[in-house]
Amino acid sequence: MARLIVVSNRVSIPDPSGKTAAGGLAVALCEALEQHKGLWFGWSGKTSSAPSLIPTMSQRGSVQYAVMDLTTNDRQEYYSGFANRALWPTMHYRLGLSEFSRADYAGYLRVNRRFAQALANLVEPDDRIWVHDYHLLPLASELRAAGMRNRIGYFHHIPWPAPEVLNTLPGASDLLLGMLDYDLIGLQTDRDADNLKRNLIRELGARAEGAFAVTLNDRTSVIKDFPIGIDVDSFQRAAIRGHSQKLVRQTVASLGSRSLVMSVDRLDYSKGIPERMEAFERFLMSNPDQRNRVTLLQIAPVSRAEVPEYAMLSRQVNETIGRVNGGYGEPGWVPIHYVTNSYPRAVLAGLLRVARVGLVTPVRDGMNLVAKEFLAAQDPEDPGVLVLSKFAGAALQLPQALIVNPNDKFEVADAVRTALNMDLAERVARWKPMMETIRRYDVRWWSSEYLRELNSAPARAT
Repeated sequence: MARLIVVSNRVSIPDPSGKTAAGGLAVALCEALEQHKGLWFGWSGKTSSAPSLIPTMSQRGSVQYAVMDLTTNDRQEYYSGFANRALWPTMHYRLGLSEFSRADYAGYLRVNRRFAQALANLVEPDDRIWVHDYHLLPLASELRAAGMRNRIGYFHHIPWPAPEVLNTLPGASDLLLGMLDYDLIGLQTDRDADNLKRNLIRELGARAEGAFAVTLNDRTSVIKDFPIGIDVDSFQRAAIRGHSQKLVRQTVASLGSRSLVMSVDRLDYSKGIPERMEAFERFLMSNPDQRNRVTLLQIAPVSRAEVPEYAMLSRQVNETIGRVNGGYGEPGWVPIHYVTNSYPRAVLAGLLRVARVGLVTPVRDGMNLVAKEFLAAQDPEDPGVLVLSKFAGAALQLPQALIVNPNDKFEVADAVRTALNMDLAERVARWKPMMETIRRYDVRWWSSEYLRELNSAPARAT
């Protein structure tokens, strides 16, 4: 029986009891791997004095896990360096934050080559390989160089930029050429898929083959959008149970009669957190009757703290919060509550159910699953309102949300006011079709649809 091999930067190994990470992606991938008696391969998250050449193997149920350690230098160049200081900002249209280093790029290619060499020893001829995200763009090329002819697919979880943006990055043409070693490339939206096809056609001279495929010489890749979803039923149950969580009860008690506006993000410049807080400041400025009646809760766990741009972002966010809370706060009321702790899924789901407004305004995002989690968490009899950035992939699936330009603080402020004043009939009328969409296109649909397409890809010539 053909196995499924999943490759990702980090590997989510269940604990000995079999409990996996709470995220919907980990759940979906684990289910797919269980069905196909698969293997999950990637970085262990650990560093060692010498690079791993042979992966450390473990077994949980019918799934094998194979992880590799990196050296401190590998981690710096491959992960913190090229992946997160060059690729990430470029993919999110933040060219002013992109820093290219030839040493980092060499480290990125080196780690991908080492991963490919280690993985090649584990792959059987009829295995299918599913690679995830921007850390591993060259992996298929390295696997092909090792003689592998298996079906290899790739899924890109973040935006794919327009050609004129990507091509500012040194080495972009080589990375694009390597993408053609994937049989199937999945992206979040048709906009992202179109951007990648235009990159390949304009920069490499590839030609379009019908609506979805591109060919260069003897290499053909299918490029399609597969919008990722969430486990709707599981998140709904978590939201209902979340009411009993101590932190949720304390939050409800502290709110009193105030309305809760809520945002959940990693602390990342793509999420538009300072812009969102300035928009909330504009809301308070324009609506003095709402002061002491509305609270914004921003949960933003710190990530990539070793990258200087993130430390700068943290300072900017704290300065903005200080200005807003200092200028508008009153005894017994703080306009913005800012939390950098990570919370269990049940707590987040319970808090989202309490929120009257889900404020999801990234300046650029591949999909943004928080938008879908907010919808799933709502009480069907009294749902809140989703305010959603036009630059999140989710906006293309959820047009019934209040769609805003996150860079326009006046527009976002007006949307918050509209959401808070919206009557029940309109809230329900907006929420129901969005709920139907996220239920139909949930995370299991995403994984099964992608794998169905990968299974039908023609095998590479020997």
